Amino acid sequence: MLKYVIHGGEPLNGKVLISGAKNAAVGILPATLLVKGTCRIENVPDISDIRLLLQILDEMGADIRRLGANTLEIDCTHVRDSVAPVELVRRIRASYYLIGAQLGRFGHATVALPGGCNFGPRPIDQHIKGFEAIGANVELVSGCIVAKAPETGLQGARVNLDVVSVGATMNIMIGAVLANGTTWIENAAKEPHIVDLANFLNAMGAKVYGAGTDVIRVRGVKSLHGGFYSIIPDQIEAGTYMAAAAAVGGDVLVQNVIPKHMECITAKLREMGVEVTEYEDAIRVVRTGPLRRANVKTMPYPGFPTDMQSQVAVCMALAEGISIITEGIYDTRFRYCAELNRMGASIQVDTKVAVIDGVKQLHGCAVKACDLRAGAAMVIAGLAADGTTTVEDVHFIERGYECMIEKLRALGADISRLEVPDQHPDVSEAG
Repeated sequence: MLKYVIHGGEPLNGKVLISGAKNAAVGILPATLLVKGTCRIENVPDISDIRLLLQILDEMGADIRRLGANTLEIDCTHVRDSVAPVELVRRIRASYYLIGAQLGRFGHATVALPGGCNFGPRPIDQHIKGFEAIGANVELVSGCIVAKAPETGLQGARVNLDVVSVGATMNIMIGAVLANGTTWIENAAKEPHIVDLANFLNAMGAKVYGAGTDVIRVRGVKSLHGGFYSIIPDQIEAGTYMAAAAAVGGDVLVQNVIPKHMECITAKLREMGVEVTEYEDAIRVVRTGPLRRANVKTMPYPGFPTDMQSQVAVCMALAEGISIITEGIYDTRFRYCAELNRMGASIQVDTKVAVIDGVKQLHGCAVKACDLRAGAAMVIAGLAADGTTTVEDVHFIERGYECMIEKLRALGADISRLEVPDQHPDVSEAG
């Protein structure tokens, strides 16, 4: 069992370099299945979700070469027409992108229902709606999604998503790249990683237009070729370190960012009394005085991201006055609030609303990472708290944050990663 041990109470100072975007990389890597040729991809984050996807591609016959810590060459020219390994697929949410990729490459796909973080039901009905619109027959068979294209191949069509869905937008885009004719994705999500996926596909010969708007047009092509691509910086990782500097205090320069992508987070931290300065590819966050209350409602991009609500909740837990978070994306994403309350926070949750009455100090104790972003929030809380905090279930955190321990230590944090043996009760105690 892995856990983080944090001795809090010290401000953060220095520079932190942001890694490539997890949410872009987990779409781009499955999309390499569409390419006959070598894709050289830079700025790939070295996180557990990426390692799982690479293992899946490897077992399907991809030729993968690692050139340094964050550069990969992936050649799927001779990949086998096979079922993705079930035991691996079920460990990662983004494995559903294999449906679109295999459907586009082979005309059929059998992919186990995905795993990943559990914070309420996250159906893939909009993915299925899109695949069916472009001609696929989709069924659920023995816990797997089975999709088949007609003998004439997938056909371009109009897909109007019932709700704005990042995953569905990306998956349909992947599936439509090699289809016959033009596919229109209406009510599409507009997140930066959707634009990044579109740019990757276009670099390999696809014809995707309108990414970043609510209507994306995909003109099908006969084939994709190899090429070079560099993944954008991770908006949520950058926001996490910005929130950490705000909650803990200090002076942190967050490097390798696209400030435009950070505007909603920057605006909220400024509202809370934090000094935020934007540069061409960096953001400086300084907090010396008290934090002020604020309200947040999570919304699709360019609104405040749901993946940042737990981190900003830690800032609100330490702010003067009462703050309110309204979760506008998922029905249940506040399980971490019980963990923060154990540290001395005062948070009341009613379904999709959290009311946070700020306290002067959090206190270290043993807490758990409920999911990826909640785990990051627990780390921030531990850094801000007095005393010692231990964070368990940190495998969730390592799904999406590269070298978090090393990066925080470079900022002056007292944090360590410990591996402890699982405790098994004696036979006499188990009876």
